[in-house]
Amino acid sequence: MSTENEGNEGNTVPSVPSVPSVPPVPAAAPEGTPPGGLPAAGATPAPPADAPTAQFPAAAHQSGPEPSMPHHEQPQQPYGPPSQQPPAGPASWPPPPPAVPSYADGGGTPVWGAPAAAEPEGPRRRRASGLIAAVAAAALVAGGVGGALGYWAADSNGSGSSSGSTTVAASNSPKDFKREAGTVAGVAANALPSVVTIDAQSGDGEGGTGTGFVYDKEGHILTNNHVVASAADNGQLTATFSDGKKYDAEVVGRAQGYDVAVLKLKNAPDGLTPLPLGDSEKVAVGDSTIAIGAPFGLSNTVTTGIISAKDRPVASGDGSSNKNSYMSALQTDASINPGNSGGPLLDAGGAVIGINSAIQSTTGGGAGQSQAGSIGLGFAIPVNQAKNVAEQLIKTGQPVYPVIGATVTMEEKTGGATISDQGAAGTPAVTPNGPAAKAGLKAGDVITKFNDTVVESGPTLIGEIWTHKPGDKVTLTYKRDGKTATAELVLGERKGDS
Repeated sequence: MSTENEGNEGNTVPSVPSVPSVPPVPAAAPEGTPPGGLPAAGATPAPPADAPTAQFPAAAHQSGPEPSMPHHEQPQQPYGPPSQQPPAGPASWPPPPPAVPSYADGGGTPVWGAPAAAEPEGPRRRRASGLIAAVAAAALVAGGVGGALGYWAADSNGSGSSSGSTTVAASNSPKDFKREAGTVAGVAANALPSVVTIDAQSGDGEGGTGTGFVYDKEGHILTNNHVVASAADNGQLTATFSDGKKYDAEVVGRAQGYDVAVLKLKNAPDGLTPLPLGDSEKVAVGDSTIAIGAPFGLSNTVTTGIISAKDRPVASGDGSSNKNSYMSALQTDASINPGNSGGPLLDAGGAVIGINSAIQSTTGGGAGQSQAGSIGLGFAIPVNQAKNVAEQLIKTGQPVYPVIGATVTMEEKTGGATISDQGAAGTPAVTPNGPAAKAGLKAGDVITKFNDTVVESGPTLIGEIWTHKPGDKVTLTYKRDGKTATAELVLGERKGDS
């Protein structure tokens, strides 16, 4: 069992099936001319003896869908007598089209081919299948005729070969493009100058990388407690902006239970631009999100997603103690990895709606910052709660927690939060004269709802309590001896981390 501020929560997450990382790459075009393909320049193809007009040579077998030519790449040849066409020379390819278009097997769609030529009398070769000939002709329309006519057009201009560049420059270079405020690029451009990469080095030389963002013009930086915990006492903290400028920083205050910390830049520069704070209560499932951070040390990384769920109960550890932080989190599928901790989760307008704090991992057994990568389950502290904590830390240097004055068990998904038989170190589970005692709650009662939110476990209850302030009036629904009852109480307070 545990107190309101302590507990461990383990989650078993099913494995995620793998998906292909990149689409298949189309095979390269075969080099050279395959047997039965177009004849070499200067050579006159020999048509079948029984064909009244010339047709395409048989094409090599090709797999996959038949190639097609875009309409704007299919030149139209004028009809007219042979005298109006360019004369065919022995070294030019292709010869000019015939005066009258020829058709495969006497009908169907006209297909330009080699011109009819006088054929000497001789033994007649076996006639190829009409179907094979038609397929061969269709297969060559885009590749053979289109390329051949293009060559003929270039050659007819007297160039002899095409040696000029065929690239086309865009009318505007990327640096001239204007990113609108509502686009991801626009939001990122505005937010990145106010996001910092935090390097925390402890006294023994160990450290890590996290993220934070400018909270006010006085140089306060908002981040996670677990980002700075190792360097809070006798370590070194630095904050690097997106332009590469680095500043030393110091801890103003931190709240382990909320996983929130406030730093202040030493010799803070003028002109700092705080990120605007949104309203996490107005966030809806499906809203767009943008996360900025330094995943695995890759500073100034921007990822996008949506709000996947709200009020998600999460207990996350800092990796250096057996104490957990509790939150009623915003869940997002924006890619969040170790190093994103403390960074802003933005809405589509660029306002901060949360502080990225934890991820669900398929390894490690639970939510929290581990070295596993993102699987699309990230959790952020709602900014309304983070703002309340930050203001308290800036004002007094220590956190203030709302409490109900009762110790609950930390088992998961027990159908509610059960008030323990006794508190820590043998103290009463229900604090005498505390909020719960005044409301008539007793040891063994199972709290099933906090206001309108269903309570599934002790961590769920704590996360919901900590979204409020001391002095707020709340309603608890609980079960005792199989009967359901409700109680109203005013939240008390506890200062500092225990």
